[in-house]
Amino acid sequence: MDTPSEQETPAPLLRVVNPDATPEEVAALVAVFSALGSADGEAPRPTRPSWNHPARGVRRTHRNGTGGWRASGLPR
Repeated sequence: MDTPSEQETPAPLLRVVNPDATPEEVAALVAVFSALGSADGEAPRPTRPSWNHPARGVRRTHRNGTGGWRASGLPR
């Protein structure tokens, strides 16, 4: 089993090469890189548009009574 002294430290994700960088500049770079995406690479799934949703093909029952035929053509 590895002891803590034998374990290797992971390589840094970001290395500042310019010695004149201010803490504000480094913070701005970190904010930009963190906004670009996560490390696991999962992109958000695109949403399905409602016009081609499978539920649209399911037939619905029409309303009974006065104005039922008119209500059948109106969106719900």
